Amino acid sequence: MSNNLLFPANEPVLAPVQGSDALFPVNRIFCVGRNYLAHATEMGVTVDKTTQEPFYFLKHPSSIVPSGATISYPPQTANYHYEMEFVVAIDKAGFEVSEADADDLIFGYACGLDMTRRDLQLKARETGRPWDLGKDFEQSAILSPIVPKAETGVLTEGSIELAVNGDVKQSSDLNLLIWNVREVIAHLSKFYHLQPGDLIYTGTPEGVGSVVIGDKITGYIDGVGEIDLNITA
Repeated sequence: MSNNLLFPANEPVLAPVQGSDALFPVNRIFCVGRNYLAHATEMGVTVDKTTQEPFYFLKHPSSIVPSGATISYPPQTANYHYEMEFVVAIDKAGFEVSEADADDLIFGYACGLDMTRRDLQLKARETGRPWDLGKDFEQSAILSPIVPKAETGVLTEGSIELAVNGDVKQSSDLNLLIWNVREVIAHLSKFYHLQPGDLIYTGTPEGVGSVVIGDKITGYIDGVGEIDLNITA
């Protein structure tokens, strides 16, 4: 490394791989917006797959927090929301990938929480501004250990569920994604050269809601595993 750095460079963000000492170096985090019909409805919008395309927002890799952590309630919000998500980990480069070839880019899967400052997101939406303050902030991307596809096979269905203090809030199935994983990879790769280390948070089901200091979030996805998070002052 160069000795001309003005200050120390950030360490790479490394995600654990279940059942292995290997680590997954995170490159980028892509998040799919409104990818379950019922969630779109609860957010007051409609999605018509025949006339619309998927859309995305990004989180910085430094926002990743491992499952099991205790994190602080974030600043400048009074409406801090959980969003349980199915995460796809990419380990091969791809550009303009076909749906038929999309599975080849997948290393594995994880459970994720897209934590959201909902009041800031909605304020931005109402004024036509970017969502960054509501979505891309410290400790906003929770991630469980990545389970290799070699162990799970290609996942296209399975229960996805989240509870707060043991009370189930979100319960759905991966087969209810509006744009499935193959469609998302193919579409996203039209706009970006996908790279090893990219993560795709594929969207959250209905039932999103707020948490407060002292709450414990738990969730699971069939075939992938579990995730949990504690909120402190």
